[in-house]
Amino acid sequence: MSRENAARRGPEKRRAILEGAREVFGRDGYTRASIDAIAKAAEVSTRTIYNHFKDKEELFRAVILESAEQVREVQLADLDRNLGKIVDLESDLVDLGLAFTRVMPRFGAHFALVRQIQAEIGHVPDDVIHAWQEAGPQRVHEDLARRLAELGDRGLLDVPDPKRAALHFVALVGSEVQSRTYYGALPIGDAEREEIVRAGVEVFLRAYRPK
Repeated sequence: MSRENAARRGPEKRRAILEGAREVFGRDGYTRASIDAIAKAAEVSTRTIYNHFKDKEELFRAVILESAEQVREVQLADLDRNLGKIVDLESDLVDLGLAFTRVMPRFGAHFALVRQIQAEIGHVPDDVIHAWQEAGPQRVHEDLARRLAELGDRGLLDVPDPKRAALHFVALVGSEVQSRTYYGALPIGDAEREEIVRAGVEVFLRAYRPK
């Protein structure tokens, strides 16, 4: 193979490895996943994997970071679309809650990874966990907190602690959906999802509307 062809195939091989690894890690978890199984899923040799990644930890880090960044960008766009310009606060918050809960089935492979991380949290390297949180959930949380603070500045909400308010919002609109669907592993009807989210927003506004 010429150097030009090898260079062209390099990104393709890396993409195949990442996709194969995402499948295997999501199915088997970090501890049980093997490089041999990943190589089989990616249809490459184990040597090819080690040409791109020094070990399983580095490969897992690359997979979860890429996946988290994809979800993050969608959620940041959801935040901008629903809270960037307030038309009706309650309706806008409901729409945001629905968007946040729909991200789980939309990114099923990512949340399969999340389920596996939660199941074996003591065995996943700490630095990988921190990198994942910083790349994805933490960025979304910070943006949500900032937007809630802005709503407080406008007098639409009473938000003494925006970061805690962001945690409350996510818990109220999302935790019941997460528990019923096991982070998107099981389906839930649109009507049931909306009922849960609307109830969560109602409680959130009871707590955070200006007195």
